[in-house]
Amino acid sequence: MRALVVKTSSFGDVLHTLPAINDAHRLLDDVRFDWVVEESLTPIATWHPAVDRVIPVATRRWRGAPWRAFRSGEVRGFMHDLKARDYDLIIDAQGLIKSAIIARLARGTRWGFGRASARESLAALAYTRHFDADRRIHAVARLRALFAASFGYLPPTGTPDFGVVLSAAVTARAPAGRYLLFAHATTWATKLWPEAHWVQLTELACASGYEVYLPWGNIVERRRAERIAACSDKAHLLPRRDLDALAATVATAQLVVGVDTGVAHLAAALGTPTVTLYGATDPERTGTCGALATRLQADFSCAPCLRRDCGYRGPQALQPACMATLAPEAVWATTRSHLPQVSRAVNE
Repeated sequence: MRALVVKTSSFGDVLHTLPAINDAHRLLDDVRFDWVVEESLTPIATWHPAVDRVIPVATRRWRGAPWRAFRSGEVRGFMHDLKARDYDLIIDAQGLIKSAIIARLARGTRWGFGRASARESLAALAYTRHFDADRRIHAVARLRALFAASFGYLPPTGTPDFGVVLSAAVTARAPAGRYLLFAHATTWATKLWPEAHWVQLTELACASGYEVYLPWGNIVERRRAERIAACSDKAHLLPRRDLDALAATVATAQLVVGVDTGVAHLAAALGTPTVTLYGATDPERTGTCGALATRLQADFSCAPCLRRDCGYRGPQALQPACMATLAPEAVWATTRSHLPQVSRAVNE
């Protein structure tokens, strides 16, 4: 059986699709997948052994210069790859109008969320068959249920298995030694943990004998990482890394502490112990999940608000106010409690 998955973005959302793919791969002997995914995220699709072909799409880039995308032949090339084979099953795992259009252009029976549960209700018009899932449950559980309905097996329960397999060539790109990774960067200002808290956490980790690495993706994130790293000679900026190198770095870390960002979701998917900090976003719906994933939720009157811009107008010493309530000492205590073996090794 040949199935096409349409899940183009974003980093964490693409990772959340892997347990559903792994369920089908484990339960159905003959199923193989093609996957339409945003060009910058294509390595994620290659990490699962059931994915044979990755079809990159560049909707984000094409939106900025649509005429150029058509004239260059990129859109035509994508359409050629999308229609190169007939599929037994097409699953739109995103539920947006843009993903529904892609699914509609492919050839095969199309499954997707119904109007009541799709992220954009009009997307449901593009599907041959529909499945409605409670929008209050976690995104991973929703996708596992959608795949189960599409393929005709009972939805698996229990801790999701992402089924990621990194090649030896990828894992060879990891840094040497024992280290922690602090994922401080994210796209929403309301998801950031105060920089002063990161400095204190880094000081606590380095004082306990750990090396700390700080990833970054743009100049603003780099400057923040530099300021955090300045507190100790055991704290280091990571070189800017492609996704394979980042995965290798995350997979061999002793633990990842992060805000609600793709790096934290990657750590959970790879089975790296992870402590993720939540304020504006809801960990019950989109939080890190996995056997070694721990979530810390801010105890604040309006959290989670699900807003990109903070609407709190009360007194606050640090911003965002909800995230400031997660004290560095408490985060470090949680971190240490989840790594007893590493703690002993570092102190020996």
